[in-house]
Amino acid sequence: QVQLVESGGGLVQAGGSLRLSCATSGRTFSNYVMAWFRQAPGKEREFVAVNWSGISPYYADSVKGRFTISRDNAKNTVRLQMNSLKPEDTAVYYCAATPSATYVSARIWSKYDYWGQGTQVTVSS
Repeated sequence: QVQLVESGGGLVQAGGSLRLSCATSGRTFSNYVMAWFRQAPGKEREFVAVNWSGISPYYADSVKGRFTISRDNAKNTVRLQMNSLKPEDTAVYYCAATPSATYVSARIWSKYDYWGQGTQVTVSS
């Protein structure tokens, strides 16, 4: 079993920055594919970014160049640095983990076995 706990959400003005963190416990963190998804009210859960140990991360086109996903295997933590935030980035952000994923399957939320409780990010215009 893997437990995921997100933190770092909040309210920020457009153009600002936030950093989300996801602390994990349970199985060996470095073995897992870690990702961030988000869900805005009335919309489906949306892929944001994914990180594999030792492999280049992958981003949704909507956040590429603005968001950076990183992981610290020593601290069992994955982070999402969000810069140049836009009102359309407003959503609940979820951390997710799965034992394995390809570049294609990593974008599918149902691929993931473990989820955090989510953290709200609100970007005001």
